[in-house]
Amino acid sequence: MRAALLQITSSDSPSENLDLLQRLIAEAVENGAGFVLTPEVSNCVSLSRAHQQEVLCLEEDDPTLAALCASAAEHEIWLSLGSFGVKTHDGDGRFANRQFLISPEGEITARYDKIHMFDVEVTPEETFRESDGYRPGNRAVVAKTPFGTLGLTICYDLRFPHLHRALAQAGAEILIAPAAFSPVTGAAHWHALLQARAIETGCYVLAAAQTGTHKTSRGAVRKTYGHSLVVAPWGEILSDAGRAAGISYVDLDMGKVAEARRRVPALTHDREFNGP
Repeated sequence: MRAALLQITSSDSPSENLDLLQRLIAEAVENGAGFVLTPEVSNCVSLSRAHQQEVLCLEEDDPTLAALCASAAEHEIWLSLGSFGVKTHDGDGRFANRQFLISPEGEITARYDKIHMFDVEVTPEETFRESDGYRPGNRAVVAKTPFGTLGLTICYDLRFPHLHRALAQAGAEILIAPAAFSPVTGAAHWHALLQARAIETGCYVLAAAQTGTHKTSRGAVRKTYGHSLVVAPWGEILSDAGRAAGISYVDLDMGKVAEARRRVPALTHDREFNGP
């Protein structure tokens, strides 16, 4: 299976982002991709909760999501929408940061709501309270496809190795890690964390990322790190997109998963222990 990772600079306009995604999906398909992956918050990058309230939709009413399901069917591809911000029916009005896996028939076959919220103060200028606007999910998700079993994660989940281990032990062979990573934490930790998750689990890790300075109609300007990454099950970096927007390709060889796990079968070596 040839996978294509889209590295984009989403704006806060879902319609603009839809046009960009449809164009890049078509380009990826022309280059032989049967599995296309987009970054976190592909539909809208915004730090303004008021703006999000105006432009985001319930999943069942989202025209951008519906159009991309149609694109997957048109091109007969598997499509991972790394995540969309979507409205929920929660009483407190918070959104969900939700990943969608779409089949070549255009059907949503799996959904995953980001579990770990990015509530951090990296620097005075790099402060985030994701949980103010988004409510966390509570369910880990694996999804079977003809080319391998996927474990779904989103961005800050990357710092929680037990989630990835649980996904791998539930059958995941490919970990999906879409992101809109901060430039500060990205430069310090992005590559090391992605390689660690691959090495610990013997999985491919596919991490499509947002990059650059994001156009916004209101609120603070957001910047993201880029460097969409593909890591092999043995830990080698197969592709690093750098900072430029574009498409990265990788041909997945699932035999590499079996080989890495045969050489170091750590997933079968868990032991009970006491304390601390």
